[in-house]
Amino acid sequence: MVEGTADDGAAGDGTADGSAANGGAVDNSAADGRAVEAAVAHAFRDEWSRVVATLIRVTGDWDLAEECAQDAFALAVRTWPRDGVPVRPGAWLTTTARNRAVDRIRRDAVGAGKLREVARMIVPDEPAGAVPDDAFPDDTVTDDRLRLIFTCCHPALAVEAQVALALRTLAGLSTAEIARAFLVPEATMSQRLVRVKRKIRTAGIPYRVPPAHLLPERTAAVLGVLYLLFNEGYTASAGPDLQRPDLAAEAIRLARVLASLMPDEPEVIGLLALLLLHHARRATRVDGHGELVPLDEQDRSRWDTAAITEGTALLEAALRRRSPGPYQVQAAIAACHATAARAADTDWAQITGLYRELRRHLPTPVVELNHAVAAGMAFGPGTGLALADELTARGTLAGYHLLPATRADFLRRLGRAGEARTAYTEALELARTDSERGYLRRRLAEIPATQVSVPAPPVRRLDEPTREPEGPR
Repeated sequence: MVEGTADDGAAGDGTADGSAANGGAVDNSAADGRAVEAAVAHAFRDEWSRVVATLIRVTGDWDLAEECAQDAFALAVRTWPRDGVPVRPGAWLTTTARNRAVDRIRRDAVGAGKLREVARMIVPDEPAGAVPDDAFPDDTVTDDRLRLIFTCCHPALAVEAQVALALRTLAGLSTAEIARAFLVPEATMSQRLVRVKRKIRTAGIPYRVPPAHLLPERTAAVLGVLYLLFNEGYTASAGPDLQRPDLAAEAIRLARVLASLMPDEPEVIGLLALLLLHHARRATRVDGHGELVPLDEQDRSRWDTAAITEGTALLEAALRRRSPGPYQVQAAIAACHATAARAADTDWAQITGLYRELRRHLPTPVVELNHAVAAGMAFGPGTGLALADELTARGTLAGYHLLPATRADFLRRLGRAGEARTAYTEALELARTDSERGYLRRRLAEIPATQVSVPAPPVRRLDEPTREPEGPR
């Protein structure tokens, strides 16, 4: 997450009868077309992963679960404008999707085994999100979505397949969106998802949170999935909104469950701290018009102080175990921002040092870009621009809009108006959310038609001695 510039940087109707009743009373005042459209979109963000996870538990069939969930949402689009939005949309959607699955299995039923499967699915409705305590006698956690994450992260599956499947089932991302995230064609990603679901089925990978002695072998993958899930909520990959707060909140909820399972794992606690510290700023990252507000312009009095206090306390507890990892380092960076009373108080030199430490754990181009941002803030825009130009020359972040946005910010601060305008235009063409595009248009409009270049400060060599990171203040 770049902290210094652009970031802060077709279903039938056969099973509809009774579905609304299972979702509670109907609020007919919500039948307005625009309100219903918003309600369906909100329900998708809130309920997709819960509906899919519940159906996978009940049916054991990933494809059937996704198809029936899609059918339920399609039916909502058609019937909610007529009947009104259910008071409990999640329960309505879960019941409707389960009824679809029952119908599908009935049609395909062959022999007593399939009929028993249908009978098992026809059970009294549970409250939304509830799971019977005896559903999995050998399971320590009755949370369908956490089971889903651990199943996606089974060590028999390739890492990329784990992440892709989790983004599909938990975040509800389309195959095209996941393909863009992995920089592969949509057809390639579609085949990859088909193969991983087939492997889960044929290998008999259990749908459960594993016993305690098997948790460590999946910890890194599960943390990675939760981190990516939160990132999609923090900065959406595409669409009209910059943030999906409900998705970010769900990642935090699951991280809390995982922390209760593994209280002695410092990276688990570090991840939870990181998510809380970032989520604390959610109310200030866009303005009333939905436009992105950069970090240095955010109203810090509106940050969630309870989340910041909890996040910093968790981070300190994790660091006391003296086993630093990438999530703890990122949480320390977030704490530097969250505990600065004013933007001018931010200790950018310390943050630069922390990014150097993070590069040892995660030697990725995005981390290097973050390091360039911090170095530019600490030692001047010339230093940051030199590092950003090195990344541009390497081409490893081609197509990533925050690289030209970062260069544009440094060029603007150096008084190089023409080059800044070109870089902002490039970033604008690559940005995927309306909020980010609006922010970049505003920055572009602020550059005067003519601007006298100012002498650039000397470029700070980052191999010179500097203060080492001391952890969050």
